[in-house]
Amino acid sequence: MRVPEALGAGLVELGVDHVFGVVGSGNFEVTNALEAAGARFVAARHECGAVCMADGYARVTGRVGVATVHQGPGLTNAATGLTEAAKARTPLLLLAGDTSAGAVRSNFRIDQDDLAESVEAVPERVHSPESAMEDLARAHRRAVRDRRAVVLNLPLDVQSGRVPDGAELPPSPSLRPPPPGEEAVREVADLVERAERPAIVAGRGAVLSGAGESLEELGRRIGAVLATSANGNGLFADSPYAVGISGGFASPTAAELLEEADLLLAFGASLNMWTTRHGTFAGPDTAVVQVDVEPAAIGAERPVDAGIVADADRTARALTAELDRRGHDATGFRGEGLEDRIAAGRWKEEPYEDESTARTVDPRTLSVALDELLPEERTLAVDSGHFMGWPAMYLDVPDPAGFVFNQSYQSVGLGLGAAIGAAVARPDRITVAALGDGGAFMALGELDTAARLDLPLLAVVYNDSAYGAEVHHFGPHGDPVDIVQFPDSDFAALGRAAGCRGVTVRSRDDLAPVADWAGEPDGPLVVDAKVTPDVVAGWLEDAFRAH
Repeated sequence: MRVPEALGAGLVELGVDHVFGVVGSGNFEVTNALEAAGARFVAARHECGAVCMADGYARVTGRVGVATVHQGPGLTNAATGLTEAAKARTPLLLLAGDTSAGAVRSNFRIDQDDLAESVEAVPERVHSPESAMEDLARAHRRAVRDRRAVVLNLPLDVQSGRVPDGAELPPSPSLRPPPPGEEAVREVADLVERAERPAIVAGRGAVLSGAGESLEELGRRIGAVLATSANGNGLFADSPYAVGISGGFASPTAAELLEEADLLLAFGASLNMWTTRHGTFAGPDTAVVQVDVEPAAIGAERPVDAGIVADADRTARALTAELDRRGHDATGFRGEGLEDRIAAGRWKEEPYEDESTARTVDPRTLSVALDELLPEERTLAVDSGHFMGWPAMYLDVPDPAGFVFNQSYQSVGLGLGAAIGAAVARPDRITVAALGDGGAFMALGELDTAARLDLPLLAVVYNDSAYGAEVHHFGPHGDPVDIVQFPDSDFAALGRAAGCRGVTVRSRDDLAPVADWAGEPDGPLVVDAKVTPDVVAGWLEDAFRAH
């Protein structure tokens, strides 16, 4: 068996059933081999989009995402999406063709290992036909075990060889996340017993460990309010004590409760400046406990009073058991009226002055209306930009798999690809791609991918004809902002040109075709929402003040 055939069969044996990519001569054979072995190949229009699709697929399924690209420019085109996946610690395997060892004058020749390392990905390589299966297993194991984005380089001279007869994948050891130490659990239990107003913030690590149920039980035991980081959104979707996303997207009521907390228990959350709203949550008088499987994460963003290097779910269960042993069962925040206070303080209940005009719709009004007309079973993928808080704040998601928030690199243009990957992973749900006009233009070619796949995808472009963050950042200081403002563009027509349906929205009433589509989706629909450009996101103003 030739090396590409062995790699394709090996990946399917490892459980890979979808691969996203753009095919060139360097990855042609391995991609065909994957299809021949039973995996579904999804052809993207750009390598960055392909990696974003694999990233979105991995975030929704919890499995490794796989993408494939040509050597040289195929990999450099993929670099931005790869950086996002690497910084987000998405388990991702990027199969990249590479030049032969002797092709020193090849136009495609770059140091692909150095490129991968420079964007915080892990470089791996198929070194020889004889080591191909071990090399593949090692790369896959690093992606899954360490939750890393791994670039597996496939040199053309190695691809041309044959693996030895009988070569097999080495056995993969079963891995369990680490349990917490007993002394560390007792130390945290002491802090819990002294607390009067505890709060739990769960991040992506809590989602990955399946800690929702155990954290809700811990919250009940200690009387905590429940919040998530942006990447944990949806973990407590059904709890009346959940206040939503902590940080810049927090509602005024959520912010009040989190600021009142005298103990913050962070499970799988980095407690960065966004989650803590630049330190206004978990202030100097708040005791902070951080639980993470990564030792380097403990106290990396802010000082903590106690840290536990362990799995979030196992730690929550151990802490509850220790509190049970001590007979600790506190009311905490959960006095009479808390449920009503939280329910009345959600974003959709917060009053605002509707700034819609005859030609534009207030982005908050648009987001509230979308939440009302779309089915509850949905996936929401949000691109980066000034607009991104509104869908995150106003559109509910049913569970963590329903929220894809690729903001670890804070690059615009990655949301549409991630949404397509999410839609491929969960075709039973409508996927909403919330995009800004700037990011939508960067990924425009992937509308063809969505149409070709006939996905139940709603691409909502919050179109203010500008790079809004720069307008609102520099404009108030008197700087000219015409270089980040553009003539109005017709995304509905662009969507139709790519094979999607398209509709222009200037008011809430214009959403009627969207409601009809949502009842029975028939391929992707592009919504060109002409949003009022003067509405400034509160979270962005907070960020500007903090800087």
